Amino acid sequence: MKVLVAMSGGVDSSVAAALLLEAGHEVVGATLKLWGGVSDSGCCSVADVDDARRVAQTLGVDHHVFNYAEEFEKHVVTPFVEGHARGESPNPCIECNRHIKFDLLFERAQRLGFDAVATGHHAQVEWRAGEALLTRGADSAKDQSYVLGYLHREQLERLLLPIGAMTKSEVRAHAERVGLRTWDKPDSQDVCFIESSLGREVFLRSRIPLSSADLVDRASGEVVGHTDAAELMTVGQRRGVLPGRDGEKRFVARVDIARRRVEVGRLEEIMVDSLVLDQNSLSFARDALAPDTPLWAQWSAHGQPRRATLRFRGEWSLDLDEAARPVAAGQSVVLYSLSDPRVVEGAALVRR
Repeated sequence: MKVLVAMSGGVDSSVAAALLLEAGHEVVGATLKLWGGVSDSGCCSVADVDDARRVAQTLGVDHHVFNYAEEFEKHVVTPFVEGHARGESPNPCIECNRHIKFDLLFERAQRLGFDAVATGHHAQVEWRAGEALLTRGADSAKDQSYVLGYLHREQLERLLLPIGAMTKSEVRAHAERVGLRTWDKPDSQDVCFIESSLGREVFLRSRIPLSSADLVDRASGEVVGHTDAAELMTVGQRRGVLPGRDGEKRFVARVDIARRRVEVGRLEEIMVDSLVLDQNSLSFARDALAPDTPLWAQWSAHGQPRRATLRFRGEWSLDLDEAARPVAAGQSVVLYSLSDPRVVEGAALVRR
């Protein structure tokens, strides 16, 4: 099988390429050049491209660099900035996976005559009754099925995830055993287009004006503080919010950019028991989901899944079995089957 391997320069994609080569496949590596600006973090730095190239040399496989900087700006960076300008908290890594690493890369792989695309994600594609299904990775601490929740069935049918059945320690051990320079390289943690030395505020200020806002106690209506950048406030956060007069911690409950107002409250005051979903993002492509379907719902990459029931009351929503902290608009929720670790749907949250 002729396989195009997306090589980010990290240990996971390095081992993915090595395993496919060992299995007898014809392997070609591809690194995506996504961010045209300065990068000192994430997976878009010059050093990462060099690491991927040198791993390919060690393995004896061809390596290419595909430039998607224009598309990355359009589909990832611009929506990230515009989301913050609306008071949302977008997830750029999911959008990058959805629009760039899979949509565009799959299209190019098909044009170039590859049979499959492979990545180093900690997730698994399982075939059941002739159908390709996305399931959680074997290493629960590193599971990345959440960020792949938007993949279509046609993409899953042509996707290989060679390390999905391995733990992270097993991946590193295999990389060291076969002499890959990335065997002890730390995992990428940050947004690749934001310099870690400068941070999100500096990046956003270079793109949009940031608005000052009052912090308002939602119970009393009293102004209890101030922020110089409401666009940086995230629903559920405590950092930057002073305790109330009662000494209890306060959390962000709502960000209203237009009114330059950020509502805060005690934790018990801001908890929610339902989430309204972006109706346009729910395709139900994998399963014929119906109202009143019980599921596991997860809304952060390493968050704990929570039991919920899918409802339709003029729009699709999730009723949570137990109240949870509010989830910021723009974040994604991925739905899993109750009976096994199978992903059944991904969606974007638009409001609580």
